[in-house]
Amino acid sequence: MTETEDAILQALIELDSVVKGMATAKPKPNLLPIFERIDDLARQLPGGTDPQLLHYLHKKSYEKARLFLQGRDAENVQGSCGHV
Repeated sequence: MTETEDAILQALIELDSVVKGMATAKPKPNLLPIFERIDDLARQLPGGTDPQLLHYLHKKSYEKARLFLQGRDAENVQGSCGHV
């Protein structure tokens, strides 16, 4: 895993954690900075990055991207776009 991929994974884990706590959070967290960080990091990925990861990030399938980076891509289900 590259340094950028690791940074994306950490941001995705943070997003997952914040989203899970939203039901009881007061005030509600602002997710925009996390989304912007993920998008910025995704733009830094090199040309040889796995196309599946790029697909997940481009489609904003953040849970799928997180599972992919955690080596758990087999847990991903096929989406409406026809990709797993």
